Amino acid sequence: MSASASLAMTHLAPLAKEFDENKVTPGVLGFVVFAVMALAVWGLMKSMNRHMGRVNFAEADEAAAEGPASDTGKSTA
Repeated sequence: MSASASLAMTHLAPLAKEFDENKVTPGVLGFVVFAVMALAVWGLMKSMNRHMGRVNFAEADEAAAEGPASDTGKSTA
């Protein structure tokens, strides 16, 4: 181990004892993961809203939906 690493360990080891060993915090990585997930959800909601806006919810009239291909009961065979 280099001298600088050894010096850092001797200074950081006493600082680690000040914290409760049973307490776990998410830290910066937890915040970054949460922020990325929040941005992903926001983007998905925005995309869903755009796609739902393009959907035509009005139902076509039943007679217009059948059109000229409607069966009049006559056999063509």
